[in-house]
Amino acid sequence: IAGQEIQRRTGPSKSPRRRAKADDLSEKADRFADLSAYSFKQRLVIRAADLGIYSLIHLIGRTVRFEVEGWEHVEAAARAGQLPIYAFWHDAIFLSTYYWRQRGIAVMNSQSFDGEYCARFSQRFGYRSVRGSSTRGGVGALIEMMRMMRQGCPVAFTSDGPKGPRHVASMGSVFLAKKTGQPILPMTITAAKFWELSRTWDRFQI
Repeated sequence: IAGQEIQRRTGPSKSPRRRAKADDLSEKADRFADLSAYSFKQRLVIRAADLGIYSLIHLIGRTVRFEVEGWEHVEAAARAGQLPIYAFWHDAIFLSTYYWRQRGIAVMNSQSFDGEYCARFSQRFGYRSVRGSSTRGGVGALIEMMRMMRQGCPVAFTSDGPKGPRHVASMGSVFLAKKTGQPILPMTITAAKFWELSRTWDRFQI
């Protein structure tokens, strides 16, 4: 399928030294981060939240029937040899995580306590984790995402994350598109029925 064709694109051949650096970057994005900087209690919470959220998304996701509109844009990008920069709203993370699973997409997770368990459950779904956000470590994370794209890895952004304002896009995906020449592919998932966490800043949907 188009997503697999995009994932297999590797670009021009690299020297052994550049390949080693690329392998190190991929390994870093694929493995769980070291938790030694956190207290014992925090480590327990991170691991429990990781497994709990992963299980919840997996369980509910299996009950959802998806109807896709606009897939031709993904296919068009694949035919053109392009890597989409997927952009979506923070409130749609729950089902988006399930739908786009196991495609090797790189996502940005904040360098924070919450970011640790978010990175872990996303990695369980086959995503690659790049650390940083608009509020901390963002420049370094964008550079790392540029390097991931040069390896042929598609990336995704929550355009209004990590803290809003809700449905107001930040410039991260635009910056990345400008630097790489790759297209932004806006997407969303709208459920017919869902629970809305009205007290969260993004009115998160489950």
